[in-house]
Amino acid sequence: MEYVPAMANRLCDAARTTGRRTLLRAGAFSLLALALGPGRARAAAEEPRRLRMMSPHTGERVDIIYFEDGRDLPDALARLDFFLRDFRTGDVHRMDPGVLDIAWSLARSAGRSLGTFEIVSGYRSAATNALLHEASAGVAVHSLHLQGRAIDLRLEGVETAHLRDLALSLRRGGVGFYPESDFVHVDTGRVRRW
Repeated sequence: MEYVPAMANRLCDAARTTGRRTLLRAGAFSLLALALGPGRARAAAEEPRRLRMMSPHTGERVDIIYFEDGRDLPDALARLDFFLRDFRTGDVHRMDPGVLDIAWSLARSAGRSLGTFEIVSGYRSAATNALLHEASAGVAVHSLHLQGRAIDLRLEGVETAHLRDLALSLRRGGVGFYPESDFVHVDTGRVRRW
């Protein structure tokens, strides 16, 4: 309820300086803020989130808005689930929208909102993860890739070391840097780095 005085002031200011339509819009936003709380109300007013991605493994590309008007777009998320599937087995798994948000935030932070991510790995089936773990100690047995909560990526025009630094500055999950393979791992797990 601490928001009420600030909202009342905004309504009065709107009434003095603008017309009825702006006053009604300000009132609706104020009610939304009271009902949802400040974080959710801000999300409702956010701009659309768009991702451009390509897979070097399949040759596929996707350019899609997955979040608009304050909500995830289910059809777009399903397309991204398919695009980020385990390319070795064809298995599809629901991707965590939070990891998509990390990628979107990275592109914006890098000044490459319309840049294309090259996806090294999205979802991994248990069989693929076990195979990769046998081949490399750098692959976790209980990888968040198994849950659709991690993506390994590069961003065109951005050095991977700089991409790693940007991901670390977000403080929104795990960040791994693989300079030999030239990619960055991001996930929605606890904040950590390697």
